[in-house]
Amino acid sequence: MTLRRRAAGSPLFLRVFALMVVCVAVTQLMNFALLIAVQTPTAKLYTVGQAVDALQGKPADDDFSVSSPDHVEEPHWNPRGERTEVAMAKALNVPVERVLISFPTPIMTREKIYDRASVPRPVPPPTVQAARDVIITGDFTASFRRDNGQWKTVSTVSAFEPWRWFVLWWLILSVAAVAPFAWALAHRLAKPIGTFAEAAERLGRDPRAAPIAINGPPEIADAAAAFNRMQARLNRYVDDRATVVGAVAHDLRTPLMRLGLRLEAAPDALRQACEGDIRDMEAMISATLSYLRDTSKQGARKPLDLRSLAETVTDDMSDRGEPVSLAPGDPVVVEGNSPALKAMLNNLVINALKYAGKAEVTLVEADGQALIEVCDDGPGVPPEDLDRVFEPFFRGEKSRNRDTGGIGLGLASARAVARAHGGDVVIRNREEGGLSALVTLPV
Repeated sequence: MTLRRRAAGSPLFLRVFALMVVCVAVTQLMNFALLIAVQTPTAKLYTVGQAVDALQGKPADDDFSVSSPDHVEEPHWNPRGERTEVAMAKALNVPVERVLISFPTPIMTREKIYDRASVPRPVPPPTVQAARDVIITGDFTASFRRDNGQWKTVSTVSAFEPWRWFVLWWLILSVAAVAPFAWALAHRLAKPIGTFAEAAERLGRDPRAAPIAINGPPEIADAAAAFNRMQARLNRYVDDRATVVGAVAHDLRTPLMRLGLRLEAAPDALRQACEGDIRDMEAMISATLSYLRDTSKQGARKPLDLRSLAETVTDDMSDRGEPVSLAPGDPVVVEGNSPALKAMLNNLVINALKYAGKAEVTLVEADGQALIEVCDDGPGVPPEDLDRVFEPFFRGEKSRNRDTGGIGLGLASARAVARAHGGDVVIRNREEGGLSALVTLPV
């Protein structure tokens, strides 16, 4: 364990932590540089005279917008607004009650409430010119009620100041500076997960697939080693069971042979009946050994054309005079073991011929899967037996006649081959009559 950890390098959590620290450090450095480089924001300055000229319809700057609303809501009192209203009333030569001014509240800021009793009343400017020269800092909205009772309002036009553009571009630059580190962090976290997902998918398709390479951080190396040990244990478990069953089936031939020799002295009727049972048992033993051999051995897998494989099976059947057909279509390439897939298709076709006397094979590719369907027009299978037909030694032919019902391992062997390739086989009764065996294999 220690040697593997040293070979694997630093732990994953330390690498992730280091990348996060680097991201934070880069962000803080960018913020510090922004603090040094940003321009000091300054509020725009206006005069009461400019606002008055705009209210009186005189040519005004582009910084103002003028409107005539039907109603103006009186703002909350504040000292700054009251001083400006007094100066504006002096400049307009109207009572201060006909003038209202308000200042926008910054975003995410609560409007301040002042106590009028604690603030002395402002003194009006001594002259009209002094009133016009009063400075208004920042954005504002000023309203004036004319003699006819209608309101006229002037508001400053807010623009995106240069310093705001500078900050915006700086933030974009900060994101671009941190993005490579964030990508590296996400890639480092997602890569091991993707590797294990691919390994699990590969194990489902091929239990004898090559083990995962043990490299990377210690956590990943330990997980890869545990996955490889699990795969080896699963394969040993399957091999041990197959070996035991195969040994039992093989050793049963010896007592059967001795039983046959002892029956030679028995009466003819008894000997013939027992010899028939012995032949059935020998056929079952041979089928069992064949089933174990076909499902346990793992041949080399390589890309192959399923249509060519299906044509080989159907052509061989047709040459023997069997009514088997393959619907035309495009080639479908999968990765698999050619002898195993050929035996699977052969079992399904033989099953259809045995119960219906003919078989129709179709092969298409859809949604990333190869679909092989073997159909017949036979009697079908009772609904309660659709799942049981894949059980070893189960035969839907109730007579138990070996010539018509078979041994009962063909469909079990076909499903074992399909599942070993990451697919499956399902059986269903067709609406128009007969049975359909549908094989799905990943492309």
